[in-house]
Amino acid sequence: MSKICLICGKKPAAGRTIERRGLAKKKGGVGKKITGITIRRFLPNLQTVRAVINGQVKRIRVCAKCLKAGKVIKA
Repeated sequence: MSKICLICGKKPAAGRTIERRGLAKKKGGVGKKITGITIRRFLPNLQTVRAVINGQVKRIRVCAKCLKAGKVIKA
């Protein structure tokens, strides 16, 4: 199963983590230096829920935002 919300279509987003070293200028250092950037994924908060779809009860993957908003009719 893919990591996509069945209601709103939310899916993983790409981002970066930045690694730094050194002491900040504010704290008396020479400043922070970037030593590495790696790509990471922000995954949606998906929950497996039994919901009514077209009059039938099915298991679907829905993000927590859609659940809280009441967009899903639970079985």
